[in-house]
Amino acid sequence: QVQLVESGGGLVQPGGSLRLSCAASGFTLDSYTIGWFRQAPGKEREGVSCIIGSSTYNADSVKGRFTISRDNARNTVYLQMDSLKPEDTAVYYCAAKRSRVATFVQSNYGLWGQGTQVTVSS
Repeated sequence: QVQLVESGGGLVQPGGSLRLSCAASGFTLDSYTIGWFRQAPGKEREGVSCIIGSSTYNADSVKGRFTISRDNARNTVYLQMDSLKPEDTAVYYCAAKRSRVATFVQSNYGLWGQGTQVTVSS
């Protein structure tokens, strides 16, 4: 079964850290572009980070705080989130697309995970 499964979300205090995982099954991640997106309550879903091979791209809102990486042996992509802020509270999704072009255009991504909740609050 071809799918993406996110994990690692939870409740964290402002300034804290979390690491999200996006595990793939049924296909090999390293030949795809993988993106992380998030949707906050009452807002549209937005792109956060994406990775193509070893090249990474981050939205301005998370530059210097979030790091995307991949472990091909584990067929998993990670999103390390540091210096978290209350405005980072959202459901985080990973998604995959075949073309090796950096983009946060969501319609380009054909496979999505179910999402994991991240809540930043004191």
